[in-house]
Amino acid sequence: MAGAESRVESGKKIRSIIAGGGTGGHLFPAIAIAKELSTRPGGAEILFVTGKRKLESQVIARYGFRQASIDVEGMKGRGWRRGAITALRLPWSFYQALSIIRGFSPHLVVGVGGYSSGPVCVAARWRGIPCAVQEQNSFPGLTNRLLCRVVDKVFIAFEESRSHLPCGSVLWTGNPVRKELLEKTGAEAGKGGKFCVLVVGGSQGARAINQAFLAALEILVREGRELRVMHQTGETDFETVSRGYTEKGLSGEVYPFILDMADAYRRADLVVSRAGATTLSELTALGKPSILIPYPFAANNHQELNARSTVQAGGAEMILQQELTGERLARALAKYMEDPEALKTMARKAGAMGRPDAVEVIVDNLIGMIRI
Repeated sequence: MAGAESRVESGKKIRSIIAGGGTGGHLFPAIAIAKELSTRPGGAEILFVTGKRKLESQVIARYGFRQASIDVEGMKGRGWRRGAITALRLPWSFYQALSIIRGFSPHLVVGVGGYSSGPVCVAARWRGIPCAVQEQNSFPGLTNRLLCRVVDKVFIAFEESRSHLPCGSVLWTGNPVRKELLEKTGAEAGKGGKFCVLVVGGSQGARAINQAFLAALEILVREGRELRVMHQTGETDFETVSRGYTEKGLSGEVYPFILDMADAYRRADLVVSRAGATTLSELTALGKPSILIPYPFAANNHQELNARSTVQAGGAEMILQQELTGERLARALAKYMEDPEALKTMARKAGAMGRPDAVEVIVDNLIGMIRI
């Protein structure tokens, strides 16, 4: 750490652009990096450069960081005509990124995946600014597979990623986890009360999980089992799922989006979730047992690949979406409700996979890339 910090004169404030986003899976590692940079001697001035989704603005504003946006979209899965239009707009996206960089004059640029990271990292390289990318998934996204050839350093969360990144400086660090999760999450789970299940379908929710869990909960309650529920539905399904709880006479805390995930994790005995890389990193860093239901249409099937890595280590159970029913999920939940030792074993093995120091390692290396 001292070696990295010695490249930055005492009291000098680091100016950094963090580019990317689109989903919580990209944003929350970026927030963790930004907050860690800000704690270092001299502090940091951070500018997020994202697309124009509402979620990006909400999350970044909540943490008090500045934001600029560029016009950029993905090309994959949009058909040749839409893909061609998107490709023709890339020079404009690059120009916007270049203008932002000229105005902010960063010492460092970090790409965290998502479409906006591409033009910004290329513009940084064009200007000779040190640049790194952070890849969250076991199979790297297209943007990072292309960027790895031009950036100075790539940080990966899974060792399996290395073979897909044909570039020199690749470092396995794990995924950054927000420090408030690590600091606030204690041992409330399993103490004095009903078995508590946290249901999260990612930052945008998951209809298949929402529907299956409602059916599973109805089965478990009918069987006389008592449990507490915290359920993040996503904005789209919030009203429908809330109505489902009411109509079926079920009780639970239902939210479109859980802002205080530290509290939710602390209370949960078991988590039912998608297998996004950020969620998995949080679960393993905190040693939380989980039932993973990978999103089947994720790019390059990366969620299933992420999940299998955790399942093989004994840190989770997986149900593929094509096999997901209320009955199947109810039986999986009942198994762990009845067998606390199996739950503890899964928690221990999940924790053994975690890299709670990932963000410190990444920021140490980022600081080592610059000289001011």
